[in-house]
Amino acid sequence: MVYIMDTTLRDGEQTSGVSFSEIEKLNIAKILLEELKVDFIEVASARVSDGELRGARKVMDWASRAGFLERIEILGFVDGRTSLEWIVRAGGKVMNLLAKGSLRHVTQQLKKSPEEHLESIKGSLHLADSMGIRVNLYLEDWSNGMRNSPEYVDFMLEGLKSEKIGRIMLPDTLGILNPTETYGYCTSMIHKFPEFRFDFHAHNDYDLAIANVDAAIRAGIKTIHTTINGLGERAGNAPLSSVISLLNDQLKIPNSINERKLSLASRIVENFSGIRIPGNKPIIGENVFTQCSGIHADGDNKDQLYFNDLLPERFGRIRKYALGKTSGKANIAKNLEDMGIKLDPEDLKRVTDKVIELADKKESVTSDDLPYILSDILKSESVVEKIRLKNYAISHAFGLRPMATVAIEIEGEQFEEAASGDGQYDAFMNALRRIYHKQNKQFPALVDYVVTIPPGGKTDALVETLITWKMGREFKTRGLDPDQTAAAIKATMKMLNIVENDSQMF
Repeated sequence: MVYIMDTTLRDGEQTSGVSFSEIEKLNIAKILLEELKVDFIEVASARVSDGELRGARKVMDWASRAGFLERIEILGFVDGRTSLEWIVRAGGKVMNLLAKGSLRHVTQQLKKSPEEHLESIKGSLHLADSMGIRVNLYLEDWSNGMRNSPEYVDFMLEGLKSEKIGRIMLPDTLGILNPTETYGYCTSMIHKFPEFRFDFHAHNDYDLAIANVDAAIRAGIKTIHTTINGLGERAGNAPLSSVISLLNDQLKIPNSINERKLSLASRIVENFSGIRIPGNKPIIGENVFTQCSGIHADGDNKDQLYFNDLLPERFGRIRKYALGKTSGKANIAKNLEDMGIKLDPEDLKRVTDKVIELADKKESVTSDDLPYILSDILKSESVVEKIRLKNYAISHAFGLRPMATVAIEIEGEQFEEAASGDGQYDAFMNALRRIYHKQNKQFPALVDYVVTIPPGGKTDALVETLITWKMGREFKTRGLDPDQTAAAIKATMKMLNIVENDSQMF
């Protein structure tokens, strides 16, 4: 069994530009413990700020009622009673004490001898015990300590053998290790000090965090530190999603994590942090379960020839077949099949040629564009424009909320409503929702809204707005216009017609 200690709410919050609110911290803590079933979480650093204290207290109040209090940890410092009293005020029961894991840190940063630092650590441990606080010990800069001053690391652990310490945490603080070093150093710790239970904390500066986690586990480490989406200082930490895939598929080691909730947690943390997940990020990226090559779709049709063990359904996702210049007829056919449309070979070839032509011009093509391509190429009735935008007027004045008046036609009958909003597009959407509400028609939820412009930042550049909607399933529409709001409105009207024409899919 390998245990997971997730530090998104402490080390992950050290990502440049990331600061979680009290409510965001609480909701992330709930997801980590209730949904993902993480074993331990680290939620704060002592002494940072009043806001950090309020956030930690909010999490602790919930955890006390929910029975998770013993699984929540707070980073503290060798500072006498200061950190401990902060943790008590927050309602915490476990401190992760930050000590020095390299001789250089002790002598250069603390200006102390190893003996002096050891005595200070023991003092903090005894105080914590008297206050009813359990302690784990971080050896900060341990990786450099093992490289450059291994005798210091041995001295510290020998001196702490008789102390009450839950786990010894071995951080690669600056992300310097490779898998060979990680395996050797972790093996050395376990063999020399069998009385201790060790954690490994990887950083990703050389893009080796997961490889080093693999090496640490093979050496016998029983607890691994992670963050959601790999958040953390500089290049970040080991991503929880990648660690769990490693444990489940490569190492076949039991763990507590509910992998079906990984994508959900990643999206929520993405929204709260403002740090976008790269499209090619393993397990959680937008594109990682999307096949682009036509030959791959053909192989999947014949015998799932391009599947591996990372099946999207494991993570609450689905496999997609992208449309682009490498698309073959098999890709197009699979997307059409999902819509309940089957074409004869000649028509399928014409649609495929059009998709490739658009992709060659760097147009983005989604599966939801296919009915429009069908209509255009085949002159069919695949898409009937049942919803038409007749008129709209949007106003935005300083000090006043934006207003929109919208008139649309639904199967020949015109409807008009006005509404305010937090922005021009929001006002437009609120007016549309009023029309749909009065007609008792369902209106999809807006999931994501992405605006892109061509490189160069020219003022006359076209704006592409790509909007993700959800109504039973997720789908995307896009609009292109020199004006961002107009581009979003075009994408919205396309969405309304997709829903109207394909209502059986929702």
